[in-house]
Amino acid sequence: MTNSLSSSSSLSPAQRAEADWLDSFDEELEMELDDDRLDELLLEVPPQGPVSEGQLDRRFYFRELFRLQRELVKLQDWVQAQKLKVVVLFEGRDAAGKGGAIKRITQRLNPRICRVAALPAPSERERTQWYFQRYVSHLPAGGEIVLFDRSWYNRAGVEKVMGFCNDDEYEEFFRSVPDFEKMLVRSGIILVKYWFSITDEEQHTRFMMRIRDPLKQWKLSPMDLESRRRWENYTKAKEIMLERTHMPEARWWIVDGVDKKRARLNCIRHLLTQIPYEDIQTPEIILPEREYNPDYFRHPVPEQMYVPTFY
Repeated sequence: MTNSLSSSSSLSPAQRAEADWLDSFDEELEMELDDDRLDELLLEVPPQGPVSEGQLDRRFYFRELFRLQRELVKLQDWVQAQKLKVVVLFEGRDAAGKGGAIKRITQRLNPRICRVAALPAPSERERTQWYFQRYVSHLPAGGEIVLFDRSWYNRAGVEKVMGFCNDDEYEEFFRSVPDFEKMLVRSGIILVKYWFSITDEEQHTRFMMRIRDPLKQWKLSPMDLESRRRWENYTKAKEIMLERTHMPEARWWIVDGVDKKRARLNCIRHLLTQIPYEDIQTPEIILPEREYNPDYFRHPVPEQMYVPTFY
């Protein structure tokens, strides 16, 4: 934690702004790069200059990310073949990097097998239900992985800090959640819980970068801004939550999120260790010969239906 923080806080505002821009560029590059062309393309990417102490070289980051993502594909195939049921919870403060990690996990996977559950605020009807009810409908069937971008732990965090639940509801949550999670595990669900941890200084910096970036301002809701003011209240709520819900059947894992790239790699690598998997032997894929019919005629498409070729 100390090393990551010192390397990040030693950058000037201009250097930090450049680093944030490069990270945004990297995100776009990750979406476009193709495994077979990765090595060739990386040779065309010049080094970013002297690498600050504690920072990852971008080319190393890409190579390791793609290696881990190939393993995630193997894990996905194993989960599907063995009809496993996997639930992964992602919790943490606003701007802690949960979304970035989830994006890298799902980036190369089949959305029919691995999906993200990011529930909005409960409706009036849902507020009258059993608290866990709206989450249960998103749990996986055999052969599925569900990543919860925030989860039932909203009650121990934002709802407690913002006053959206009363003391009785808060205490009932802590009485119920151990039994609820043990029941999930007994039913055969593999449950992994991650808390993304960042420092006070790092959250401040990320919020300021979002404020200055028109493409990211939408990420800052009034609730996010209020959470920044109540940093200490969130800290107390987090400490209570971890203390009261960390158990052998469903333990918490803390991800150091100060360095976003390291956090992504560390989280993916750790997730791969939580579910023993093996390579699945699949039959060779053979593309069938296309049929040609002499009486087939392809009708022309009217020119006005085409999107203008601007680029």
